[in-house]
Amino acid sequence: MDVLEVNKVLSNQVRIDILNWLKKPEENFPPQVNVPDFSDGVCVCHIQDKTGLSQSTISHYLTMMHRVDLLIATRHGKWTYYRRNENEIRNYINTLKNDL
Repeated sequence: MDVLEVNKVLSNQVRIDILNWLKKPEENFPPQVNVPDFSDGVCVCHIQDKTGLSQSTISHYLTMMHRVDLLIATRHGKWTYYRRNENEIRNYINTLKNDL
């Protein structure tokens, strides 16, 4: 894990908000249309709607978060769903605790 890269990704309030929202997706997003539940995450379109930002900006943010393993991406047809990578988030927190 590259702590510096994760820190860079987390240096934006919207990206932190996304992680917080994905912690309890059923409370923060409308029901999924193409999948039965939130087990594979939340559709990019719902994340974009909640932030009010452009599709390109949200895609960039989610790609950054996926690249440092904070998020797991799952494709269903033409749609991508994102969920938190709890193991890597826990590893990041533990790394901070142990190294600082």
